[in-house]
Amino acid sequence: MRNIVNAVLLRGNEILLARRSPQRKAYGGLWSFPGGHVEVGETFEEALVRESQEEIGILPTAYTTLGTIADPATPPASPATYHMYAVTSWEGGEPAIVDDEHTALEWFALAAAIELSELALEEYRLLFRKLMLNRNQYLSCGV
Repeated sequence: MRNIVNAVLLRGNEILLARRSPQRKAYGGLWSFPGGHVEVGETFEEALVRESQEEIGILPTAYTTLGTIADPATPPASPATYHMYAVTSWEGGEPAIVDDEHTALEWFALAAAIELSELALEEYRLLFRKLMLNRNQYLSCGV
């Protein structure tokens, strides 16, 4: 099984989405989250911190798990699971694209994110609804 961490940055009523580069093998050109594969010997949290630094130049300082999403496009013989983390505090300033994995970063109101037509996974809409209903819980999260 492939384990992937995603940093779901929250700022008030907004969520940060990253548009995947068109040349990406999976979900090219669609809105997703910064993150990546968990390396051998690495915890999910270590991967979250590393991937956040590599992709958007920030160091998460307050985060909590939101649950998992099974990638519906992966074959049963090679499943992938996304481990979603609400990140509500970070060091390093405003997130910015650091590598070539994404072409844009944009803050969306949660209500607007639900309406996006170019999401990498349909399951994100359920996540956005969960965040809207329980936003205060996640905004006070910690490590």
